[in-house]
Amino acid sequence: MQLPEAIPKKECVLVVDDTPPNLHLLITMLTRKGYHARGVEDGYMALSDIHSDPPDLVLLDINMPHMNGFQVCQQLKSSALTRDIPVIFISARDEVLDKVEAFAVGGVDYITKPFQIAEVLARIENQLTLRRLQRQLQEQNERLKQEIHSRIIAETLLQEANEKLGRLVNLDGLTQLANRRCFDEYLEQEWQRLARDQLPLSLIMCDIDFFKNYNDTYGHVAGDDCLRKVSSVIKQSVRRPADLAARYGGEEFVVVLPNTDIEGSMAIAEVIRKGLMDLMIPHDDSAVSTFVTLSMGVTSLVPMADSHPSVLLTAADYALYRAKELGRNQTYQIG
Repeated sequence: MQLPEAIPKKECVLVVDDTPPNLHLLITMLTRKGYHARGVEDGYMALSDIHSDPPDLVLLDINMPHMNGFQVCQQLKSSALTRDIPVIFISARDEVLDKVEAFAVGGVDYITKPFQIAEVLARIENQLTLRRLQRQLQEQNERLKQEIHSRIIAETLLQEANEKLGRLVNLDGLTQLANRRCFDEYLEQEWQRLARDQLPLSLIMCDIDFFKNYNDTYGHVAGDDCLRKVSSVIKQSVRRPADLAARYGGEEFVVVLPNTDIEGSMAIAEVIRKGLMDLMIPHDDSAVSTFVTLSMGVTSLVPMADSHPSVLLTAADYALYRAKELGRNQTYQIG
């Protein structure tokens, strides 16, 4: 019998057959075809061989002593380590029930003896091709899972970076209060919202009294520390999520109080004043106190859709001006 020409292949095929001539012929045929082929003559040896060095495919006889092919296949399919190895039954048993049982225990194909070499090779190659494709699909799925995982991590890091950047963009670096840009955007937003709802919007404008003198006396490092302490008092005094404390510029601060009338905003201004008094930050070059103090202007109004938030800013600024004009270290209200 003339064997087909060899085509180089790398897959390993285990032949299990208790008939030595069949075993020798199949191994020779598979080796000539380029497969790495090895053989054993009974079921126990087959299981031992497979567990020690799993092949890519098993060509399995049914009628063998001690353990038949069906039992061998059942054990292979019951183990997570070997259940994916394709098993082709090759047997002289040609009854339909035998073939049905072969597929029931996990076989992928069935070849009857006497066999044709070309048919055996075609069926083996067909199953190995399917196995290669399955492995490729599994590898692709695994790579896809890794890519998705990596993308999720990257997106999470990007989101965290964007959030951090957003905080940095909207925060004053020295005081950690909202900066002027954030204040301007928020005031505009709340003005439009409260104009629709016809609810009051209040603004507190604060200025540290004689802060230039403080810097000249204690130095700019101490001046920065003073700004941080005053900012902390203001921030702690506004507790609602919708309220916003911001550094307006230099030693000036603003507090936006949505849905707050003049009485409510004056009460918050008083909390700020008392909080700063409790700190007792020394200020020997102040004309109104031996400690750091604030002048504050407070105003409140119900926004109109056809007006601009500059109306509120102008009123608060004028109230602050009046507080300074009347002697500083006090709060003046308009509204």
